[in-house]
Amino acid sequence: MAQTTNRRAVLAGLAGLGALAAGSTRANDVSFDEWLRGFREEAAQKGIKRGSLDQTLAGVAPIARVLELDRAQPEVRLTFEQYFARVVNRARIDTGRARVGENRDLLSRVVQRYPVQPRFIVALWAVETDFGRITGGFNIFAALATLAYDGRRSQFFRDELLNAIRIVDRGLAKASDMRGSWAGAMGQSQFMPSSFLSYAVDFDGDGRADIWNSKADVFASIANYLVRAGWRGDETWGHEARLPAGFDRALVDHNKVAKPVAEWAQLGVRPASASAVVAPAAAASIVQPDGEGGRAFLVYGNFKVIMRWNRSVNFATSVGLLADSIGEV
Repeated sequence: MAQTTNRRAVLAGLAGLGALAAGSTRANDVSFDEWLRGFREEAAQKGIKRGSLDQTLAGVAPIARVLELDRAQPEVRLTFEQYFARVVNRARIDTGRARVGENRDLLSRVVQRYPVQPRFIVALWAVETDFGRITGGFNIFAALATLAYDGRRSQFFRDELLNAIRIVDRGLAKASDMRGSWAGAMGQSQFMPSSFLSYAVDFDGDGRADIWNSKADVFASIANYLVRAGWRGDETWGHEARLPAGFDRALVDHNKVAKPVAEWAQLGVRPASASAVVAPAAAASIVQPDGEGGRAFLVYGNFKVIMRWNRSVNFATSVGLLADSIGEV
C-alpha cells in the first residue's frame, strides 16, 4: 500500500539514505544535491523550462521509505499462490462485478473505440488501485528522484523523472496533482510518466487526460494501453491447464515456446475445467508460476500484453483469473 510522505519523512530520508541502501550502489559518488543539480542541467538542455524545473523539484530530497518498498515488492517476494490470495478474493470479485454493472454504459462507449473486454479493464483497475481507492500519496518527483539517485535502476527512473516533469512542462497536469506510488506510478491506472505521455486519453472531453479523478479517462487510458500493446478483443488471456506426468520441463517457457493449442493437446495438456474457453488454432504458451508441482496455465497473446503492463507472471496471471471471475455481468 502506498504511504503518504511529509516533510519530516523527506528530511529523514536524506539523513538515512546511505544506511538504508547498504548492499545497493548509488548512481554515482556525488551527494544528492550535486546529483540533482546535474539532473536539472540535463533537463534544461533537453528543452524543459527552468520554471517547470523550479516548480517540480523545489524541496525534493530522497525518501528512505521508497527504497524500503523497492526492496520488498510483493510480486517478487511472494509465491504465486500467496500473491493470488492477496489480490484476488471474494470481496474484490463481488466489487468488480458491481463496478462493471454500474459503469456498463461508460465501458460500452470505451470499448467501441478501444476493443478490450470490460472485465479486463476493471480487473486491472482493481489490482492496481482497488478500484481507484488507493492511488498513493508520494510526491512523484521526490520518489522518482530517490530511485534515480539509487543505483539499482537509475537510468530507468532518471528517464521517468524527466517524463514526469515534461507532463507539467506541457501543461498536461498540475505538479500538485502528481502524487502516486513509491515507484512513480500515477492515478487510478497507475501509469508511469512515460505511459501517461504515450497512452493517457481525454475520453470525457474536458481538455485533459485526468487519470486521477475521471473514470472515463481511467478506463479509456487502460484500454488504449492494451490495444496499443497488441490486445485482441476476440480472445481471452488463457486458462488453467493440467500437464501430463513426465511433461518436458523445457516446454514450460512462455518467453521462448509457443504452439497452437491443438498441438499442446496432442502432448497431453488439458484444460483444468470443462468450462474453459479454448481456441484450438491460437498460439499459446505454458506458465507455471510456482514451478513444478504448482498450478499451470495455458496462456495466449493477451497474457503477454498484460506482461507488458507489469512484467510479473504473478501479476499477469492474477489479473487474468480475476477478470474471469468478474465476467462481463
